[in-house]
Parts: sequence; C-alpha cells; structure tokens
Amino acid sequence: MTGLYSRHANNRKVYYIRNIILAALLFFMAFICLFPLIYMILNSFGPAVEAAGAGRSIMPAKFTLDSYKAFFAFSEFSGRWLLNSFVSSVAQVIGNVVFASMAGYAFAKMKFRGKNLLFYLIMVGMMIPYQVTQVPLYILMVNKFRLSNTYLALILPGMVTAYNIFLTKQFFTGIPTELIESGKLDGCSQMGVFVRIIVPLSKTVLAVLAITTFLSSWNTFFWPFLVTSHESMFTIQVGLKQFKFANTTMFGPMMAGATISAVPMFILFFSLQKYFLEGVTVGAVKG
Repeated sequence: MTGLYSRHANNRKVYYIRNIILAALLFFMAFICLFPLIYMILNSFGPAVEAAGAGRSIMPAKFTLDSYKAFFAFSEFSGRWLLNSFVSSVAQVIGNVVFASMAGYAFAKMKFRGKNLLFYLIMVGMMIPYQVTQVPLYILMVNKFRLSNTYLALILPGMVTAYNIFLTKQFFTGIPTELIESGKLDGCSQMGVFVRIIVPLSKTVLAVLAITTFLSSWNTFFWPFLVTSHESMFTIQVGLKQFKFANTTMFGPMMAGATISAVPMFILFFSLQKYFLEGVTVGAVKG
C-alpha cells in the first residue's frame, strides 16, 4: 500500500514538473513572438529627438507623447494616410464578400460549360507569386488606364482574389443541394436562392473572408508604393517609409505611426477572434 502511494505521489510530481516546463516554454515562445510588438509600442512613447540617434534601447529614456505629435506634424497628410488605407481596405472587403462569394457559389452549385477549366485556371493563378504579376498589372493600371494616384488603382487589383473564390467554393460545396432545390420550388430565382438561403448559412466563411481581406489590404506595402507618387494618396504603410532618410531614421515617430496603424488590427482580432478560430477549418468542408 505504501509503495502504491509512493508511485502515485511520484507520478503527480512528474506531471506537475512537466506542466511547469511546458508552461515556461510556451511563455518563452509567446514572448519571442510578441517582442517586436512590445518593442514597437514602448519606443512609440519615447522622445522624438532621441529616435534619430544611432544607439537605441528597448526602453525609452522617458515616456512621452512627443513621437505621436511628431508623426501627425510630419506631414499635412499624415491623417489622410490612415483614411486612404481604411477606404481601400473596406472597398476590397466589400468587393470580395460580394464577388468572391458569388463566384464561389457558381463554381460549387451551378452547372455551366467550361466550369472546371475556369476553376483550374483560377487555381493556377493562386500559384503564381504575387510579385510576378505586379509588372503587367502596373503597366495596365498606370500606362494603359492612367489610374496612378487614384483610389481605383489601390482598390481594383484586390477587389476579388483567387484564394477567396477557392475558400467560398469549398464552403458552399458542403451546403446540401436539396436546400437550393427547395428554394427554387418555392419560386426563388438563382439570385434569390443565393441571397435568402446561401448567404444566411455562410456568415462564418464570409466573416473570415472579410477579416483576412481587411488584414491583407491594410498591411500591404508593395502595390500602393508602386501606384502612388503623390503624398496625399499614400496609404499608412507607404507613409511610414517617409520617416526613413539617407543617413538617419525618425525612429520614434515611425514607431508611433506603426502603433497607430496596428490599432485596427487589435480591434479586429479581439472583437472577432472566434471567427479566426472557426476559419481554421472552413476550407476543410467536404461535399
């Protein structure tokens, strides 16, 4: 009996030690992942004049809002950069929610000639690196259509993406066809079936689509940098580049701007984090 109790006590001790080691490892990994974010926020509250120096520390010498003031005083368009990012991101979210969901529904539930070939071509488009398409897209948008320094140049290339079409198609494939047929028997048109039956059943995938599209559009730098040359049309990510000079960097104001640009990401994630978790399995639905 004493030996059994001793073995049980030893097992509990090993269990507790293992949990402590795992918890310490997880905290360490979490700290490594969050360290750049912590570093950015801490340095955004440092003095603006300190930022131009070569030596930088993790903790600022003193906490102040000077860097935030310097960010908005740097250019008369500093606030406009945030507005440009918001407008282009929201427009792309709306475009993808509407057009990608309609395309995904068509590929999943409608029959038309060349459907499989067209879907395969879209899948091939997903495999092409993003940077490869930028040159022809730039020539088309800037040289052909003369849309440089416009909201259309920022918005149109991201209005619908191949990945979002694939995501919605996979989800709609799992919706029973009987529901669609019953809607048609009740007198609904194809659009009526989509709006009244499919969309209410697809709130999860549409929410995931909207979240990922907003995050991708808000954080993108390369394309807005190509199609904007006027400071008034910069997005926040392109605007932050203006704090980098040949011999120095306005580090504090740049960190302040980066912190401000991250605020929508924080709000979006913490308010809709359940959709992020559900979105992990959205594309795994089988028909």
